[in-house]
Amino acid sequence: MDRYPPIAEHGMVGDLQTAALVSSAGTVDWWCTPRFDSPSVFGSLLDSERGGHCRLAAEHPPGDGMSVRQLYLSDTALLITRFMGPGGVGEVADFMEPLDSPTPSDRHRLIRVVRVVRGSLPFAFGCRPRFDYGRARHTLALTDHHTAVQHGPGLDLHVQTTTGIPLRADGDDLTARFILHAGEAAAVVLTSTAQGAAAPPAPSLQAVAEDLEQCRGFWQNWLRSCTYRGRWQDMVNRSAITLKLLTYAPSGAPVAAATMGLPEQVGGERNWDYRYTWIRDASLSVGALIDLGFEAEAYAFRRWLRDRVEAGGTASGDPLQIMYRVDGDPHLTEEVLDHWEGYRGSRPVRAGNAAADQLQLDIYGEACEALLVGGDIGAVRGWKALRDVLDWLADHWDRADEGIWETRGGRQNFTYSRLMTWVAFDRGIRAATRFSRPADVERWREIRDTVFRQIVERGWHEKRKAFVQHFDTDVLDASLLLMPRVGFLSPHDPDWITTLDAMDQELVSDSLVYRYDPAASPDGLRGSEGTFNLCSFFYVEALARSGRLLQARHAFDKMLTYANHVGLFAEEIGPSGEQLGNFPQAFTHLSLISAAMALDEELARTTPRRRTGGTRHPVIHGFRVPAEAADAGAAGTGADGAEHGSGDGGAEGGRTPDGNGGRGG
Repeated sequence: MDRYPPIAEHGMVGDLQTAALVSSAGTVDWWCTPRFDSPSVFGSLLDSERGGHCRLAAEHPPGDGMSVRQLYLSDTALLITRFMGPGGVGEVADFMEPLDSPTPSDRHRLIRVVRVVRGSLPFAFGCRPRFDYGRARHTLALTDHHTAVQHGPGLDLHVQTTTGIPLRADGDDLTARFILHAGEAAAVVLTSTAQGAAAPPAPSLQAVAEDLEQCRGFWQNWLRSCTYRGRWQDMVNRSAITLKLLTYAPSGAPVAAATMGLPEQVGGERNWDYRYTWIRDASLSVGALIDLGFEAEAYAFRRWLRDRVEAGGTASGDPLQIMYRVDGDPHLTEEVLDHWEGYRGSRPVRAGNAAADQLQLDIYGEACEALLVGGDIGAVRGWKALRDVLDWLADHWDRADEGIWETRGGRQNFTYSRLMTWVAFDRGIRAATRFSRPADVERWREIRDTVFRQIVERGWHEKRKAFVQHFDTDVLDASLLLMPRVGFLSPHDPDWITTLDAMDQELVSDSLVYRYDPAASPDGLRGSEGTFNLCSFFYVEALARSGRLLQARHAFDKMLTYANHVGLFAEEIGPSGEQLGNFPQAFTHLSLISAAMALDEELARTTPRRRTGGTRHPVIHGFRVPAEAADAGAAGTGADGAEHGSGDGGAEGGRTPDGNGGRGG
């Protein structure tokens, strides 16, 4: 077993209150229970020795020709890992029963069904939990060959098997070895409960089969609400299921990712805990969910957000903070797990997130957009709370903050923060006017227009002919790809077209987009990072809306090749095309959905819009002539005598933030 499989070599299963990652080798190497943000029970993804895991896989000697494939059953969250070797074909089906309920549960079942469909195969099972991020010891109570309990602090893990999988003690861990023949099946059921809670009933193979069918039916029925019927149905469906899996059903709050501590650079320090709800990420999901037909999920988050607005009580004392726990708790104390080595030595491993205390003024715009989308302003009490927030913002908007990317290098007057401040007042004015709600609309209008002037005067860099990251720099920032989407300017505005051209030159490496250049705009952290999938899909949407449909579709199709084998994306793509950062990332899948819908909408128009201004952008960007060919032929020509431009971020032509040529997609 690979000590640290590639981040992309995983699928995810979940029950809408927690989630587990299963590697393509059949190992559960990440599971926190009873909530997404609970301490881990299995965490070998971040420390192969001290993290704990549960393995169920076919046994085979190296080099015997065994191949492994992993897939989801279509339109479900049932994950299948198939083992195909000289002796036969078998598979493990992993799933969790959906708990789509407003009531939190302390009981969560991870079910693993193994069967052989051809020949016969030997299998090995091992359950080695390490409670509380590997800091707590556990004890084992083995009742018989099919029933055991592993006791941790405040949590019990019940391990039950059906006939055919005899459990044996290995210290305080469990193992089993068994052989299945064609047509035979068995199951392992892992149930986490509160300490001392009643044991679950013994599972039968028939009952487990019924649970599997109910799980399949839940997901396929849920997807029937999806109204998307476009060109990328499978990827949109998978992204929608992923967003649902990452949403905490009792509150409606989505977490940013299922994991913590996965590095943005292997061996580096950019390792964060993403198991919380970001106001920004979740708010931007509301419109997409409504457009997809998932109104119940959109309105559930809006209720959660409205509760945060009404409650106040943040750690900083401001009306909102950038992130919360899934139950709305604003306290996310960050600690370093020094005893864990981190994914492939990437340290420190952090639990909690100190960025929760940062000032990021853009969240007020995203919150207003989410609360007021669709013309629904909610109850009178909710309007009063929102009005109070905008009145607070009217007194506090004109100051530097840490910005959307949560940099730890000092506050700046970030253009994106001002952009979303403009959105906050613009949406508030529209709602107050349309629904005749009491508000200081004249003051809001004056501030909105002042913010507008600030952005176009101080956020615009005349020499670069582009909007830039903050008021005292010439650095570009991919967050500004949202300027047309929020209605600040037209996607055909000449100033936007030249901004998009500048991003093409500086931030785009083929279809991949860097969020900014950390070398030119230090963020207070050592090391580098990959391209951001979120930004890459924002780029596709911006291209489509600006009329560059061929380029947009080409970039989108390329981006889909970076998905893993089951259609999931981490936060970033590294230099060799590898996935980096926490996994899977909700915001990336949200932006994929938005890009697909934008592309479909624009492609459906009778004739593609002509792009206004800027330079011509071919589908395949320019390439440099290799040195050998250049020496052999005429200067500036290839072997066929055709001119080759330097490109605008093509496979080898554009400048990337690390100073190297762009890498092919």
